[in-house]
Amino acid sequence: MAVAPPSGAGGSRWTWRPVARDALLARAFHSCTELRGRLYLVGGLLAGGAREPSGDTVVLDPAGGQAVRVGARSGPRRSHHDAAPLGGRWICTVGGWDGSRRLATVAALDTERGEWEAWTAAPDSCLPAGLSSHTCTRLSDRELRVAGREGGTRTQRRYGSIYTLRLDPGARTYCYKEEGCHTASRSGHCAALLPAPGHRPGHQLLLFGGCKSAEPEVAGRWSPGQITEEPPAAPRLTQQLAKLVSSGQGSRQGPAGLRHHSCSVVGPFAVLFGGETLTRARDTICNDLYIYDARKSPPLWFHFACADRELKRTGHRTCLWNDQLYLVGGFGEDGRTASPQACILDLFI
Repeated sequence: MAVAPPSGAGGSRWTWRPVARDALLARAFHSCTELRGRLYLVGGLLAGGAREPSGDTVVLDPAGGQAVRVGARSGPRRSHHDAAPLGGRWICTVGGWDGSRRLATVAALDTERGEWEAWTAAPDSCLPAGLSSHTCTRLSDRELRVAGREGGTRTQRRYGSIYTLRLDPGARTYCYKEEGCHTASRSGHCAALLPAPGHRPGHQLLLFGGCKSAEPEVAGRWSPGQITEEPPAAPRLTQQLAKLVSSGQGSRQGPAGLRHHSCSVVGPFAVLFGGETLTRARDTICNDLYIYDARKSPPLWFHFACADRELKRTGHRTCLWNDQLYLVGGFGEDGRTASPQACILDLFI
């Protein structure tokens, strides 16, 4: 992806600027998790059409632009999984495709020892049939909310189950609890924990995409004090996004039928990028930027189109660190070639 002025993105006021390039970053349908100033990339597919996911773990130092493979052996072979940091020490991967089946297990990388651990399901755990292309959202340092595909395409229900996943790093165990509510059947969607709109304090978890509906769906609501997770502070980027949505450049349009896109929460905004559209038979991989503004009730969508085909991505990840939004990996326009670049979002305000 070339460094470009605003005109390089079709007249928009944004682009992705490369800050690192390494063959170790070239993967898609991986996870990318920030922990103590490092981005941990786990697994993924190294080329389009590959059925066997990678079992390696790569650590990117975003400040120095250096990527190294972690020396840990017997890492989980996973793609289409999700991951979350825990206790400032572990990277916990949840579910995913191992090359032959969909799993609901939890494996954790102990970043202090550089070793992977296979954690054990608690006796009362209500295990999903198998998870892939799902989402896993932190609610606290011991609790995650899991939503999305359960089982294969033949066994998947007509609705999506929602699970609370509790983690116990001391006992190295995990426990799934199925919630009473359900969502539409989704896979390849994204999730964003955002402040509740209007005058009601608290947070709500929204699911975007993963089916043909353009409307987000609520997968949980919490009053103040019920959860402890807060996204990292990004005052400069939050201010820039506020200026971007008020610039008049974007159209008031949300993504329709999008999957395998990325999503990161920046203050009151959910920033979505790329993905594969379900509404077209050709040229399905996108390079659009969508911003969901939760500051008002009802919230507003803003769509910023892009003419630069080199920015098309699917199966990629974005990750917020140090007031910058990073884009890592993903397949490009052909849906087969993985990008070896890490980029940051530049907004020309």
